Amino acid sequence: MTLFDKIQVTAAFIKSKIAHTPKVGIILGSGLGGLTEHISNDCVLKYSEIPNFPVSTVKGHGGELIFGKMGNCDVVLMSGRFHYYEGYDMDTVTFPVRVMKALGADTLIVSNAAGGMNKHFRIGELMIITDHINQFPEHPLRGPNDERLGTRFPDMSKTYDPELIDAAKGIAANLGIDVTTGVYVGLQGPTFETPAEYRWLHVIGGDAVGMSTVPEVIVAKHGNMRVFGMSVITDIGISDVPVTITHEEVLEAANAAAPRMAAIVSGLVDYIAAQ
Repeated sequence: MTLFDKIQVTAAFIKSKIAHTPKVGIILGSGLGGLTEHISNDCVLKYSEIPNFPVSTVKGHGGELIFGKMGNCDVVLMSGRFHYYEGYDMDTVTFPVRVMKALGADTLIVSNAAGGMNKHFRIGELMIITDHINQFPEHPLRGPNDERLGTRFPDMSKTYDPELIDAAKGIAANLGIDVTTGVYVGLQGPTFETPAEYRWLHVIGGDAVGMSTVPEVIVAKHGNMRVFGMSVITDIGISDVPVTITHEEVLEAANAAAPRMAAIVSGLVDYIAAQ
């Protein structure tokens, strides 16, 4: 079965379970599951129930597709994502984005927990992603291209939608929430970066680093979706004294920042619905 066929099978199954067509797809990162509280659920599907879906193996990631309304907008929310470091190939990691597109979503909102590499950042800060640097060893579009899914050579000059970035900044300001902007670097993981790697990644233009997001965003752009991304800075890798970090500390920092991120995303979804 081709990738396109798998997408159609999965989308057909989901369509038989839901009452409304989602306009916005949302992917939650580590510790950011609190956004689910902002959705009036119409339908919740466990990944294990969905044809062709794998199951997330990482603590802090749920395993459900949640359909419902956020404000006046129909959304599909992915509570728990899949990572390349878990052993999945790129088609599997990005499969949910393909399915969201097939279900009718034309905008993707992604969130993640990330390590800060900008000396001006602080733990718990929210960073709106303006661009990314792909350092994954495998590209999600490698191999034969199916024109039904997107063009062979997608343009990435405005990967993160400038209008949505400006809108999110305005929403944050109105809510009194401090945000910053920066470039996200995507690495394979699962190790956290060494001090030398943090310094190198900052030199090449990165402000934050994580183990997700970039493959999903590339596939969203391949499918001609609008993209908005935001990181929670859960640790600072640039310092005179190397600081150890654990996944539990990442989850703690992400959980603390989750309500502020949820408020901005909720406002952004209202903005998208009004367009």
